[in-house]
Amino acid sequence: MGEWIAIILLVIIGLILIYIELLFVPGTTVVGVVGFALTCAGIYLTYEKHGALAGNYMLVGSFLISVVAIYFSFKSKSWDRFSLKDTNKGKFNEGYSLGLEVGMEGIAVSDLKPVGKGEFGDKSYEVVSMGSHIESGSRIEIIKVLGNRITVERINN
Repeated sequence: MGEWIAIILLVIIGLILIYIELLFVPGTTVVGVVGFALTCAGIYLTYEKHGALAGNYMLVGSFLISVVAIYFSFKSKSWDRFSLKDTNKGKFNEGYSLGLEVGMEGIAVSDLKPVGKGEFGDKSYEVVSMGSHIESGSRIEIIKVLGNRITVERINN
């Protein structure tokens, strides 16, 4: 009787760990692998200690328990609590380059290697040079604005 209790506990604990992996800690795989290993060990021990007929019953029984648990979890809509239903409609840095135009002059606030900070008017922007190094404090001019990417070049006097 003690063997049966140990085998049944192995299978039940294994199945519970698999469900915990699916529901509460997805992506870690450790809990699921341990649960799968315990379930397989319980089924193997049933075959080993009690023969093929008992092993087949344990295999089919654990499979049916899994199918029933998955069925009821879908029927009760418990999976809906874990799914993302909202969409992000906000835009990041929307209007970032608003008011900037090709030909505007400013100052490089930091070294542009080729990315750095440039100041136009009273605002600081992330700008990119055409691949050349521009030292901090140099006068720069906007040569292209594409979305939030502001391309500049040094003004040589």
